[in-house]
Amino acid sequence: MEHLAGIYDYIAVNSPAYAKRMVDKITRRSGQIADMPHSGRKLPGYKADDVRELIEYPYRVIYRIKSARLTHLAVLHGARQLPGDI
Repeated sequence: MEHLAGIYDYIAVNSPAYAKRMVDKITRRSGQIADMPHSGRKLPGYKADDVRELIEYPYRVIYRIKSARLTHLAVLHGARQLPGDI
């Protein structure tokens, strides 16, 4: 996933070990999404009920539930604005 690579690269400049831990934590949260897709909260400010997020501080894992399929839309630092195309 492109977003995870960017997060790793950014953190790894100062600490490759912490970068790996952070990406691993986000990846584990993605496993929670696969097991319990409705466990994330509905995305505040969006009318679509199928768009949800889980927080792995300081990052937000944003995804869409489509019938039996999940689509990861973004992994963003909590301080960043959401893309308009979600």
